[in-house]
Amino acid sequence: MDNIGLVLEGGGMRGIYTSGVLDFLMEKDIYTPYVIGVSAGACNASSYVSKQKYRSRDVNLKYINDPRYIGIKNLILEKSIFSIKFLYDEVPNKLEPFDYEQFKKSNQTFMIVATNCKTGEPEYFEKNQCKDILKVIRASSSLPLVTPIVNLNGEPYLDGGISDSIPIKKAIEDGYTKNIVVLTRTKAYRKEPIKHKRIIKFKYKKYPKLVNKIFNRYKEYNETLDYIEDLEKEGKIIIIRPSKDLKVDRLEKNVDKLEALYNLGYNDAKQAYEDIKTMLKEQK
Repeated sequence: MDNIGLVLEGGGMRGIYTSGVLDFLMEKDIYTPYVIGVSAGACNASSYVSKQKYRSRDVNLKYINDPRYIGIKNLILEKSIFSIKFLYDEVPNKLEPFDYEQFKKSNQTFMIVATNCKTGEPEYFEKNQCKDILKVIRASSSLPLVTPIVNLNGEPYLDGGISDSIPIKKAIEDGYTKNIVVLTRTKAYRKEPIKHKRIIKFKYKKYPKLVNKIFNRYKEYNETLDYIEDLEKEGKIIIIRPSKDLKVDRLEKNVDKLEALYNLGYNDAKQAYEDIKTMLKEQK
């Protein structure tokens, strides 16, 4: 399966759907040679590359109601609705240890997407070129308005989903002509123009190209959906996405809803398993 990629959309807490998909793939010992993740997709992908089944599920279900995970107090103390210290230090280094050694040893190519605030364009970071992988994942996951800009190598970055929500074109450009694409919205979903334009304009007035990209994101996102659906019809990709809408918000804290979405991801991956096996056989 040398030319099969795995493309992971973000979506905040909806990313627990992706956790379910990846746990199923790991149970079946399916590790694609190339993985590209955006925002929550990059967070989930890190545990896939480190081969830690159920880790991303456990992080979300165990700690979602800990005020250090999501909370207004964090906004006051850290200018982020998510506690940076908690999520990027206490969780990976103490509470749910991240296997850095296995991650480094992995021969999978792992790409992380973040948006350069100056240019408004996506930039792609490969795991072996990152000195601080957690900081790069944090940049990819920094949601506008509720989390701060992250500086990497002197450049300002925000959520990769602003500029390349579903990075299928990058996967193909990198030589991966067959892909499994994991989305966190149902087939009927289409993105609408953003609200709160004045707030965005004021908050990011130093970065007009970023503002323009945020305002036009819905067009690019919907065009990408049309593009991947064409690829699916041509048999070039397999799309796994929620088979029903469980109404989970990107900052969802209801554990029952999150667990249901995780189980949906697991079961939707199970439904796609025969197609995945066929794709893997064809690429041998």
